[in-house]
Amino acid sequence: MSGIYIHIPFCKQACHYCDFHFSTNLSMAEDMVDMICREIELRKDYLSTNPTIKTIYFGGGTPSMLSASQLEKILSTIYKNYPIALEELTIETNPDDLKKEKLDNLKTLGFDRLSIGIQSFDANILKYYNRAHNAEESLRAIDASKDAGFEKLSIDLIYGFPHEDHSIWERDLSIAVSQDPGHISSYCLTVEPHTALGNWANKGRFKPATEDFSAEQFEMLQDTMEKADYIQYEISNFGKTGQFALHNTNYWKSVPYLGIGPSAHSFDGTERGSNVANNAVYIKNLSKGLHSFTTDPMSREDLINEYILTSLRTIWGADIDELNKGTKEDFLTLKASLLKQLENEKLIEIKGNHLHLSKKGKLLADSIAASLFI
Repeated sequence: MSGIYIHIPFCKQACHYCDFHFSTNLSMAEDMVDMICREIELRKDYLSTNPTIKTIYFGGGTPSMLSASQLEKILSTIYKNYPIALEELTIETNPDDLKKEKLDNLKTLGFDRLSIGIQSFDANILKYYNRAHNAEESLRAIDASKDAGFEKLSIDLIYGFPHEDHSIWERDLSIAVSQDPGHISSYCLTVEPHTALGNWANKGRFKPATEDFSAEQFEMLQDTMEKADYIQYEISNFGKTGQFALHNTNYWKSVPYLGIGPSAHSFDGTERGSNVANNAVYIKNLSKGLHSFTTDPMSREDLINEYILTSLRTIWGADIDELNKGTKEDFLTLKASLLKQLENEKLIEIKGNHLHLSKKGKLLADSIAASLFI
């Protein structure tokens, strides 16, 4: 079983924190849809060892900006070219797009999971982020999605916005939980170089929150989610039972997937690759029947280190048998001294045949993983 990710590189406006590949120029939208369909056809052998598609995920950008006919065209191209045993069909959306007609169209097309980019319920923060919606639209979008029959909803939140205290974040969490979406993804605000925030930070117009401030908000997130019966099944993702994101879970479990669209990444089980992050070049290449995809060969060390990095982020942890196979040694012996130190510091736990991060260790997930690399 595999997944397909479709990158739709268009947005209404540029969020001040975002460094994903997108454009606010929609003049290429129709050509882009056509070339996405062309790539779907040209790369149908990429998943030859795991051809059956279990999950499809439309991300971006803002894929909910596409019309029903454009989305249907992409989906029908997938269904014509791949064996399908679909268990989840997700689309990322903005609250301001989720009017009744749009929701009804998405439901008719077979989407069963919506990921709604709310980020905050605070009016001032939304303006600072340059989001295209307001808090009232977020609440209406959640209600309208439920009314349209969507039982799998995920909302995105951002923590770590600098403030004198945690009152805004407390309110965001309280509202989010009260809406009972079933799934909440939450990420720390990071200042990326080629964004408005990055530019403001360089000019001294924006001072990011301290690591301690952001860490406190992460711990508040963990505690609030736990009390509301949300399971932290991945560092940034919390879901109630039966609401875990299947597509994203497969990323963390190293399941193969095909990435379609400019800047999209792919993984066939042994190597990764990515498409060119340029809309015009992508369209030009595909119009000539040429790939815009380049591979990134991975060594045995690359594969096992990536497995350590991704598996430790999850509730399932790292399988010690997999670690032994990847290192071709007894991993617990190979890293005995470091593992002992991490256990003494209560950052990791070894349960049965799996290595897990503790609740405390999740604050330091990347650095702990890096320390265990071979």
